[in-house]
Amino acid sequence: MGKQNKLVQSITSREENYAQWYTDLCLKAELMDYSDAKGFIIYRPYGYAIWENIQSYLDFKFKETNHENVYMPLVIPESLFQKEKDHVEGFAPETAMITTTGVEELNERLIVRPTSETLFCTHFSKIVNSYRDLPKLYNQWCSVVRWEKTTRPFLRGKEFLWQEGHTVHANEKEAQNEALNMLEIYRKLGENLLAIPFITGKKTEKEKFAGALDTYTIEALMPDGQALQSGTTHYFGQEFAKAFDIKFQNEENKPEFVYQTSWGVSTRLIGAIIMVHGDDEGLVLPPYVAPKQIVIVPIQDKKQEVIDATQQVYQSLKTLGLRVFIDDSKKSPGWKFSEHEMKGVPLRIEVGPRDLENGVITIATRYNREKIQVKIEEVSKMIPNLLKEIHEKMLKKANDYVSSHTYVAKTYDEFKSYLKQGGYIQMSVAGEEAELKIKEDTGATARIVPFDQTLLTDICPVTGKKATQTIWFARAY
Repeated sequence: MGKQNKLVQSITSREENYAQWYTDLCLKAELMDYSDAKGFIIYRPYGYAIWENIQSYLDFKFKETNHENVYMPLVIPESLFQKEKDHVEGFAPETAMITTTGVEELNERLIVRPTSETLFCTHFSKIVNSYRDLPKLYNQWCSVVRWEKTTRPFLRGKEFLWQEGHTVHANEKEAQNEALNMLEIYRKLGENLLAIPFITGKKTEKEKFAGALDTYTIEALMPDGQALQSGTTHYFGQEFAKAFDIKFQNEENKPEFVYQTSWGVSTRLIGAIIMVHGDDEGLVLPPYVAPKQIVIVPIQDKKQEVIDATQQVYQSLKTLGLRVFIDDSKKSPGWKFSEHEMKGVPLRIEVGPRDLENGVITIATRYNREKIQVKIEEVSKMIPNLLKEIHEKMLKKANDYVSSHTYVAKTYDEFKSYLKQGGYIQMSVAGEEAELKIKEDTGATARIVPFDQTLLTDICPVTGKKATQTIWFARAY
C-alpha cells in the first residue's frame, strides 16, 4: 500500500493549502514543469494534449462559422503599437521589448506581442477596400507574452498559449452579433467539453478590455469560492478602425470605417479544469477533454487469456474512436491504479484472470471512484453511454456548487458576510463609485453585468445613491 499511495501522499490536501495543492497537482500529474526562465513554463505532453483537445473543439466551431486561421508576426514595431492610445495604456506595464540584436541596437524597439490588435488592424487597412471584401473572419493560434510580476502555472504566466479572433464588418449590428455569438461558443465549450458552467455577461467600464467599447466574459467559479475569468469577447465599434484608417466603400459608394471585434480563450482553461474538478487524489478530467479517456490495466499480463481479452477490449473501443490505452508497463497494478487516478483518467478497465473466469472485466470510474463488473461482449456498447453519464454528472456537480454559492445581497453587511463564504454575490449598485469602494474595502471585483437586468434594491447599499445596475461580484484570480 505504501508504494501505491506514494503519489497521492506527495499532494498537499486542498483543505490544508489550496494553492499548494494546485501547484503539486500541476507537477505530479505531469501537466507542466518550470523552465529556467522565471515565469515561463514547459507544457509537458499530458498538459499540452488537454490544450490540443480544447483547440480541436474550438477550431471546428470556428471553421463551422466561416472563420479562417491566419498567423501574424511575433513582434510589433513600437510606433505601430502606439497608434491606439487606450490600448497602449492598458498594456504598457506588461510589454516585453527587443532592443538589440546582441551586436547592435535596433533602430526601433520591437514589442513581443501581448495581443495582436495592432498587427491585424494594419493588415486589414491594406486588404479591405469595398463592402464586397467584408466580413473578414480571422483567428490565430499562437502564444503571447505579458510581463506578469506574479505567476502561477496556467492561470497567469509571462507567456501563455491562446487563440485570438479578429473580425471586421460592414455594420454595427453584424459586429455586435459576432461578439455575442463567439461568447455563446465559449459558453458551450464549458458545457459540452469541460463540464464547467460558465456564467456570461458584460464587463463594467472599469473592467473592460483596453480599447473596446464593450467586453463580454465567461466566468467560472472555483471550489475556493474565487472566480476565474476564462475567456472574453470584445466589440470595438470603429475605435481601432479610426486609429488605423480601416475604411471601405459602402453600397452607396461612400467611404466608411469598419466595425471590429476580437475574442480569445487561453491555456488558463487548463487551470479551470484542474480546480473545478480535481480532488485530493489528483486530477479528475471530464471525458471529452481527457487525453486518455480509458486505460486498460492487465492483471497478470503474462497469461494468454489476459493478453487476448485485453486486446479484444482494446480493439472494440478503439474502433469507436475513443482514446483508449493499454498500460503494459512493468509497474505493479497498484502503482498503475494510483498513477492513472492522479492523472484523472475517467475510466480504468481491469482485466484479470479471476474476472475472466466469469466472462467479465472490472471498470473503475475516476470521478466517483465506483467499480462495476461488465461482460466483455457488452463493454463497447456501454462505454460511450458511461462517458456521457460521467460528463453530465460532473457538469451537474459543478452547476450545483455555483447555485449554492450564488447570493443576493441587499445590504453592504450582507455582501461582506457572503464574501467570507466565497462565491458570487449579486448586488444593485450606483456604478463605478460603488465598484471602486467594494474593491478597496473587500478585494472583490465586478465579474459580470448580467444581460437580464433587474434591480434588487432601489438604493445602492454601498453609496446610498440610486442604484443603476445589478452586478455579480466575487474575489478572483
